[in-house]
Amino acid sequence: MTTTITGHGGTRLALRTAGPVGAPALVLLHGWAQSSAVWRRLLADPGLTERYRLLAPDLRGHGESEAPDGGYDDPAAWAADLAAVLEHASGPAVVLGWSYGGLVIADYLRVRGDAALAGIVLVGAVTEIGPDRPGGATGPVLTTGLREMLSPDDEVARPALREFIAGGTAVPLPQDEQDRQLGTALATPAAVRKAVFKRDIGSAEALSKVTVPTLVLHGDSDEVVLPVAGRYAADTVPGAAASWYPGCGHAPFLERPADFDVELAHFLTRCHVEHGKMGL
Repeated sequence: MTTTITGHGGTRLALRTAGPVGAPALVLLHGWAQSSAVWRRLLADPGLTERYRLLAPDLRGHGESEAPDGGYDDPAAWAADLAAVLEHASGPAVVLGWSYGGLVIADYLRVRGDAALAGIVLVGAVTEIGPDRPGGATGPVLTTGLREMLSPDDEVARPALREFIAGGTAVPLPQDEQDRQLGTALATPAAVRKAVFKRDIGSAEALSKVTVPTLVLHGDSDEVVLPVAGRYAADTVPGAAASWYPGCGHAPFLERPADFDVELAHFLTRCHVEHGKMGL
């Protein structure tokens, strides 16, 4: 089911939901130039949807959400957008951020803290952005063709984005999945694709204050967001656990779905038990 909620500054955000209302919640945040459609396997998984309420927004400027002129460099905007999603959860939610979604979580933490969270999962995620920020270390698959990927000319952007998507995973994705991700990336306005990179912000203070369980999942062959970014988050968040997936690239939930699902299920149970709310 898809509905519309209101984020920062009145921005309309599309929100996909699955699972019973009132169940313990899992919020899924996608990455740069993608949408909540990247979570369609999880949103259709009865192992999750019978026990949990899944909430997957399209980030501002992405998917079916509104693309306002500003807010992409403002931590308060991202924090308010995520807060709007969390309002639809029954109690503290586990928040999972993939790639750029990790930076959205970091923005939320720096502005609002973690009182509304039951846990945090960072998947191939950045938590900082800007030159020489270890939590935002990116690899050649992203940096090599970035200028072309940000072009407003689809004929320039398309081949660069296609190469980015194909090269982002160490385990090749099915062609229909690659095509879907390419279409989503091209549908993301070029101005938005560019605006989200116009930031320079660290997250050491915000991460060091986290009090909820945190799990870092990262492919050791990720050449989009380098493993050092995951190590930074794991070392900075007190008590964080980490798993490094051998031979896996930027999308463990697609490249290693069986292992990913087991780790996520165990973590969700732990988080919601600690908050006194078992899965249904």
